[in-house]
Amino acid sequence: MNKRVVLTVTNDLSGDQRVHKVAVSLIGLGYEPLLVGRLLPFSFPLIRNYPCKRFRLFIKRGPLFYINFNIRLFIYLLFVRADIFLANDLDTLPAVYLAGKIRGKRIVYDSHEYFTEVPELAGRPRIKGIWEFAENVIFPHLTSVYTVNASIANIYSNKYRVPVGVLRNVPHANHPGSVVGNLPAGFTDCPVIIYQGALNIGRGLEEMIRAMVLMPECHFLVAGDGDISGYLRNLANRLDLGDRIFFTGRVPFEQLSWYTSQATLGMSLEQDIGLNYHYALPNKLFDYMHAGIPVIASDLPEIRQVVEDADFGMIINRFDPEYLSSTILSILKDKQQLKMWHNNALKAAPQYTWENEEKTLTNYFPLL
Repeated sequence: MNKRVVLTVTNDLSGDQRVHKVAVSLIGLGYEPLLVGRLLPFSFPLIRNYPCKRFRLFIKRGPLFYINFNIRLFIYLLFVRADIFLANDLDTLPAVYLAGKIRGKRIVYDSHEYFTEVPELAGRPRIKGIWEFAENVIFPHLTSVYTVNASIANIYSNKYRVPVGVLRNVPHANHPGSVVGNLPAGFTDCPVIIYQGALNIGRGLEEMIRAMVLMPECHFLVAGDGDISGYLRNLANRLDLGDRIFFTGRVPFEQLSWYTSQATLGMSLEQDIGLNYHYALPNKLFDYMHAGIPVIASDLPEIRQVVEDADFGMIINRFDPEYLSSTILSILKDKQQLKMWHNNALKAAPQYTWENEEKTLTNYFPLL
């Protein structure tokens, strides 16, 4: 019987490409993954080549959700067959760490972001303090940790004197055939700007919607869902942009690449409103790159490095609608530049593949 790795997340699993890729890579290394997350009313069915467990919880968000989830997860981990526990992000780490210590199991921590510095915790010192306390107590005792980029790895290493590796969230070299989505009429014969990912504050989404008023020849494709989804949809309707902005809602990652391929220009406009965003390296950048989609992106260190190294887009540091619209229209008019960025993106893509990144996993999960 292969060694079992229990991977834990607080999301509904269907949209999390990173944990799926890790699970599949673990199978290739000879392990048996078990993915544990939660079931929501809008969750998509899962068809995976490994087992999954999804908790159905009555409390869907807020502090009580995290308390409830960690208690449920802790009890589950006390009895499930396992050899290694893999915590994905700080919001699963307390249950994983406690259960792992009680049962004497090896604990691996995959930090998807600089969790205690996410914008959602800004202005909430009490809640932020609780997460910082949990991290400060647990992190120094961890021996197997990796995260999404070198900047965050260095912060954690310097703060906790623990070695931290890097496993970037990039696509596979050979993409499986994607599930075809659907777009409204009009999105196939005009420039399409795409945003993909969580619809949260500080990602330039409101500004882009307002900029669309000044770009009547363009359409905006918003692939994802999140905390401000309702606000953004209402804003689009108030500005009478309902026929030029399409919200897909939650999209299974098996379908996301199809939407990406329909775009002319990708946006990654995270604003510098906290250290988590400051050091962000969004996986959508690499999805755009692999699809040959040029980008307009924020002047943040990790984002700038990738975009400039690959030379497949423009870095900006202003987000007002007037500047966004004029900049995007000038980009779209320069067909030669767009073609060059398209070619550069495809040329750079082989450097940023999961097949290269997954080699890091052997440092934490030796080949069996």
